[in-house]
Amino acid sequence: MLKVTKKELAEALAEEYGYSKKESLELVNSLFGKIVATLAEGNTVDISGFGKFVVKERAAREGINPATGDKVEIPASKAPAFRAAKALKEAVK
Repeated sequence: MLKVTKKELAEALAEEYGYSKKESLELVNSLFGKIVATLAEGNTVDISGFGKFVVKERAAREGINPATGDKVEIPASKAPAFRAAKALKEAVK
């Protein structure tokens, strides 16, 4: 299975659109930075045909320490999540 990095994405942009590699990497970093900033504010990023980045809230709950068997309180938290669009799901099939 192939893994694509930010650097490789930037290089592909540079090659396809004639940007320098440095400019392309700045574009990629800017895009991801905007997604992170938007999620940090508690908002959603919806990219048509690709998917939706959302912030999910996890309620506080009780867990068990596997080493001791003691019950521990796990605090509420927020976590980023991604929901793939139908077009992306179909493309991956």
